[in-house]
Amino acid sequence: MITAIRAGEAKELPVVVKADVQGSLEAIVSSLEKLETEEVKTRVLHGGVGGINESDITLAASSKAIVLGFNVRANAQARDLARRDGVDIRYYSVIYDIINDIKAALSGMLAPTVKERTLGSAEVREVFAVTKVGKIAGCMVTEGVVRRGAKLRLLRDSVVVFQGTIGTLRRFKDEVREVKEGFECGIGIENYQDIQTGDVIECYELEEIARSI
Repeated sequence: MITAIRAGEAKELPVVVKADVQGSLEAIVSSLEKLETEEVKTRVLHGGVGGINESDITLAASSKAIVLGFNVRANAQARDLARRDGVDIRYYSVIYDIINDIKAALSGMLAPTVKERTLGSAEVREVFAVTKVGKIAGCMVTEGVVRRGAKLRLLRDSVVVFQGTIGTLRRFKDEVREVKEGFECGIGIENYQDIQTGDVIECYELEEIARSI
């Protein structure tokens, strides 16, 4: 974990913890330190017993940390300093709530999972050369839907020969957003001209899915 942090591969959420009694402080710090994955972790910069003071805010400001107060409050000077320096102070009376909030914050720091969603496929029946546009594949959509701007794989004898994006999608002479199964269309592939009759165009989208720890 330390090596990953130094390499910039892991992210940290720095916190300053203040609690009313030593037992509560130890329980909170212990629970927070267990909230980590290979990508994100909590780093307790300082833990102490008593109210939130100016030195807590100064430390948090210098490290862009969150200040967590359990059954304690910040004094007037600390509140003013926090407002000035943009330090987030959060007050709690239930340890479970602290853990849930920090867990949610760490989850927000995780890079989302990218999942591929298949849209459809089309078979190239003819290839046309269009002035100022290039090669356009005259296709029949054989499955699902083909959508302009979607990702694609160009298959030749079931082998991927190119991956890119659908740049142009036409029905007759009109540019359209999508074409459904059973209909013919013209497909232009961005930055690719070597389209051949019999090729298959697989169309897909990439969907980001939020992760949690």
